[in-house]
Amino acid sequence: MNSNKVISISKTVAPIMLGTAVYAFGLLYFIIPSQLMEGGVTGITLLLNYAFDIPIFLTTLLINLPLFLLGWKVLGGRQIVYTGVGIGSLSLFLWIFERLISAGWIIPFSTEHDFILAALYAGVTLGTGLGIVFRFGGTTGGVDIVARILGRNFGWSMGQIILAIDIFIIGSSIFYIPKEKILYTLVAVFIASRVIDFIQEGAYAAKAFTIISDEAPQIADLITAELERGVTLIPAIGAYSKQAKHMVYCVVSRQEIRRLSLLVKSVDPRAFVIISDVHDVQGEGFRET
Repeated sequence: MNSNKVISISKTVAPIMLGTAVYAFGLLYFIIPSQLMEGGVTGITLLLNYAFDIPIFLTTLLINLPLFLLGWKVLGGRQIVYTGVGIGSLSLFLWIFERLISAGWIIPFSTEHDFILAALYAGVTLGTGLGIVFRFGGTTGGVDIVARILGRNFGWSMGQIILAIDIFIIGSSIFYIPKEKILYTLVAVFIASRVIDFIQEGAYAAKAFTIISDEAPQIADLITAELERGVTLIPAIGAYSKQAKHMVYCVVSRQEIRRLSLLVKSVDPRAFVIISDVHDVQGEGFRET
């Protein structure tokens, strides 16, 4: 294996391990001290920990093995290798943080009354960890494998899939933990799902302008001159008029929205303008790949 390939693999494996470390920390620092729940396989491991004091790093590894074999058949190739990295590193970091907490090196977050803070911090931490793992093509096993399979086959958001499965599993735990803890847990799970989607879609948000006008070429020239943004002219035909015209497509930062709108109106006040959200913009003038 040449050095370039090793570097390429490391750029994927390292973030996956970082994500599992953040996720493991969130579980042991926010979830367990407040006796909150989680969904999926993690929820099962937490119940076993609360009921029988079984280390969650051990049950996480054992329960994920059959799911890993399922993923091996369905996902295959490099993706399942990264899933194996996620499962292994999650169990490893759970073991490490458990030892650090037991030794007193880390003092767990604990509150007797304000569980909403624990839920908020847990949601952000767990969502950040899983979002990083998913963004780089890995999973932490459990329902993550199921979510990735459904996301690939049906195009559903992984955050939404995990949210639905987690609500079902957490709801089933009402017989084992107080119902108020379940409600706080749902807050954490919802926040985590939003953070997952945010990280996967990209932290940088921009706006895409689609402009339909008889003065499209002039508008495109003005955008290029005034904003120094790339512009694409797309041939189109009006369905009613049957006349050929052009559409202008341009992506700008949030700070340039008003300026671009004024430029369009200065050329054609009757132009039809569509403004859409854009995530994770790459290329000149935005985030470089």
